[in-house]
Amino acid sequence: MSDAISEVPASVEIVGSFTRWQTVSLTHDPIQNAWTVTINGIPGKKTHHYMLLVNGQPYRDPSCDGLAEPVGFDEEQFALATEKGPRVLMLFAQTK
Repeated sequence: MSDAISEVPASVEIVGSFTRWQTVSLTHDPIQNAWTVTINGIPGKKTHHYMLLVNGQPYRDPSCDGLAEPVGFDEEQFALATEKGPRVLMLFAQTK
């Protein structure tokens, strides 16, 4: 995330189908300049929709698996504006 953001954001959160659309804060590691969080219990073999929020605003995750049209209020409220209309990010969860 550091490539696209010139200064350290005040906050980075993730929200998605695997958090029941409740925001979860990421922790910043200044030594590695990385934001991380561990979320247990994400169902595998399933595509999940999510958004990253940087300082409360939707942010395009360069490592997402693709973009999807938002479905329902929970997804629409966090959608990212794109040239093709609002989109949320996709993540394909695999199993161990």
